[in-house]
Amino acid sequence: MSKPSNTVQAETPSVGDVSASTGIPDPGEVSLERPRNRNLQSSKVPSSRIGRLFHYGGLAASLGYGAASELLRRTTSSSDEKAPASLMLTEGNIKRLVSKLTQMRGAALKLGQFMSIQDSHVLPPEIEDVFRRVQDSAHYMPDWQMEQVMKDALGPSWMDNFDSFDRLPFAAASIGQVHSAVLKASVSPTDAPARVAVKVQFPNIVNSINSDLGYVKLLLTAGKLLPHGLFLDRTMQVMKEELADECDYTREAAFARRFGRPDHLGSDPRFKIPWVWEGSTERVLVMEHVDGVSVGGSVINRLSQRDRDDIAARIIDLCLRELFVFRVMQTDPNWTNFLWNPRTRKVELVDFGATREYSKEFIDNWLHLLSAAVSEDRDACIEWSLKLGYLTGQENEIMLDAHVKSMVLLGTPFKPSTPQPFTFGPGSAWADITAEIRAQIPVMLQHRLTPPPRETYSLNRKLSGAFLLASRLGASVDCRTLWTKVVDGYRFG
Repeated sequence: MSKPSNTVQAETPSVGDVSASTGIPDPGEVSLERPRNRNLQSSKVPSSRIGRLFHYGGLAASLGYGAASELLRRTTSSSDEKAPASLMLTEGNIKRLVSKLTQMRGAALKLGQFMSIQDSHVLPPEIEDVFRRVQDSAHYMPDWQMEQVMKDALGPSWMDNFDSFDRLPFAAASIGQVHSAVLKASVSPTDAPARVAVKVQFPNIVNSINSDLGYVKLLLTAGKLLPHGLFLDRTMQVMKEELADECDYTREAAFARRFGRPDHLGSDPRFKIPWVWEGSTERVLVMEHVDGVSVGGSVINRLSQRDRDDIAARIIDLCLRELFVFRVMQTDPNWTNFLWNPRTRKVELVDFGATREYSKEFIDNWLHLLSAAVSEDRDACIEWSLKLGYLTGQENEIMLDAHVKSMVLLGTPFKPSTPQPFTFGPGSAWADITAEIRAQIPVMLQHRLTPPPRETYSLNRKLSGAFLLASRLGASVDCRTLWTKVVDGYRFG
């Protein structure tokens, strides 16, 4: 007998990634962000490979039916200028894709969430629409399935660790869901009852990564939905490795503790790193509750300009320090990973699953490249791009021009000649710059001969996300000062 599917109304913050939000509103507190009603739907997570194959096979069949129906409609009706170019990307098929990806969770949903926060315009608009809708969708495990995960991770008496545990999650996304709870004083690092957020991973998600991405690749390639030059195989391989890392909560806990050390952000008054409970496991992560609100939600409309500028400056400064001081970066730019606490004026960082370490050699070379871009030195840009692997040395002038121009545009906020503070947002110089960068993308997709270096997938994702956040905030930031403060003290070799 199948388990029933339930739909509940829950007041939650905006959810992009389950590990993004430990900011559980305190009842009675005045919050900047007005609670919003969201439909969180409960459905069993398909956990076996056969079960997931059955669902993806059904999706392929339904998409094929939708495409056939669209073909029949077009052949029997007058021309429709608003019809999508692809038979696969009808409104009906888009809804089918979104519905199935949100039910399946796992790697496919994570891919959708990742693509939805990119401002690259690499994908067809219909595919971007799928990923945007996926970003706003959420299913959570039924209670019986959550209970089994908790027993497997913490033992049959797992509730003995908590004074209270809200069995209805306040957030759910690609690889798990988050519950509000209170740790008992006897196991709390504070020696007192402590409010926590408990991340519970969906069952068998880590073992479904390869097959899930394989199914999604088959759907995308069979429908000829991706542009030439995307190097999908490399993209999928990098995503497999990154997702496998994100499914290891003990790894995330280690990086959270590392960022909380005094030699990282532990002594920086601008940031707050929540502590991690020692009883956390590979599949259940318990972190300190924090009070901030997502900087990417509707709260933006109620932030002062000072707050907007401070938040953006701190995120951009954090990116530079992660790269050129720590050489370790939390690379998921989802805005719900950055919470703003108006009382303490701290940015609270609550997700470390996508943290990546970089070698000294790579960071040396990448800083040489970015410095060349800031200096508008074309020859040096090409030289360091060759060393890093962006270029092979066989590219034509069209590709070289587009690549160098994109790098120089990216470095504009840090140039000595750029007026400071640099303004982001609609109608700003940055809006013109992003439009110019987008114009280079089709050229590079057509002419590039090799995929980007593996390290740059995550690095560029975070940098572009930081700039996009600054644009959403409409912030003004003295980017040149942030650049010189960090880069001038860098030692190569």
